[in-house]
Amino acid sequence: MAVKMRLRRMGAKKSPFYRVVVADSRYPRDGRFIEEIGTYDPLKEPAAIQIDAEKASKWIKNGAQPTDTVKSLLKKAGILQ
Repeated sequence: MAVKMRLRRMGAKKSPFYRVVVADSRYPRDGRFIEEIGTYDPLKEPAAIQIDAEKASKWIKNGAQPTDTVKSLLKKAGILQ
């Protein structure tokens, strides 16, 4: 089972809001997930990033692979180097 940390799109048309979730890679983008670890709002200035550092580092230690976008968000939040 390949576990990924990725974004789940929420919000209305043309006003996106994302939740950072841990999900099996076989599930659809907005489908079933294992755990929600944070949020990302790109429309605020500056973009609002709220990620639970403990949960994110726990999942990374357990082998979850963050997508490129989530990896950059984790770096901006100071969780990854």
